[in-house]
Amino acid sequence: MSWSCPLCHAPLARHNNSYICPQRHQFDLAKEGYINLLPVQHKRSRDPGDSAEMMQARRAFLDAGHYLPLREAICEILREAEPESVLDIGCGEGYYTHAFAAIAKQTWGLDVSKVAVRYGAKRYPQVDFCVASSQRLPFSDACIDAVVRIYAPCNPQELERVVKTGGVVITATPGPRHLMELKGLIYDEIRLHEENSETLPGFEKVAQHQVAYPMRLTGSEAVALLQMTPFAWRAKPEVWEKLAGLEAFDCQTDFLIQVWQRKD
Repeated sequence: MSWSCPLCHAPLARHNNSYICPQRHQFDLAKEGYINLLPVQHKRSRDPGDSAEMMQARRAFLDAGHYLPLREAICEILREAEPESVLDIGCGEGYYTHAFAAIAKQTWGLDVSKVAVRYGAKRYPQVDFCVASSQRLPFSDACIDAVVRIYAPCNPQELERVVKTGGVVITATPGPRHLMELKGLIYDEIRLHEENSETLPGFEKVAQHQVAYPMRLTGSEAVALLQMTPFAWRAKPEVWEKLAGLEAFDCQTDFLIQVWQRKD
């Protein structure tokens, strides 16, 4: 299976270090081994996605193993599904993706952040990485056995288009009590995460799992975790300073994993 052109959706064929479609749209393979399939006209900013600083903070946090139980739970679902091909949407620098590559014959990682994909491609050559939009997946119809989406947005119609009949989409979203202690430093009133009411057209929800456990973090790890969250921009300077000065910070996780199967 090959990529498809993000401009005209025709198949891309490899010629030396480039991929070219019948309409002569050309995309070059980077020296690190990834392909950039995010045309300028599809970008919302000059450098969309995480910055180098954000990527490095997340990488250090994840490499310390704090979200390893989440990764293991998703890997167990994949082992049961036995997919030949897996797509990780919003893959970042590949912390989850490379674990999926040990299960499937072919694994793709897709993210809008070029700095994260570049790092992932250098570190995990067993994964095929691309810079692309999750709103326009650069894959042909009904070609993927399993898609994993950890916190990542995506066009649900695109999932319906690219996943094979009988294939699965695995989503991970925050459970009600996820990171409550961190939110308590930022908001006057702590609100539980709303229950995920997402529906995926063309799919049936076949399983749901909760993964929840306590974490004890250093101050620098708590700062890195805050950088990873969507409420970081609400944190006042004194919150960052307080976290950075802590010897230990106790925080709970609460993940909701849902499994969706593609219907006929």
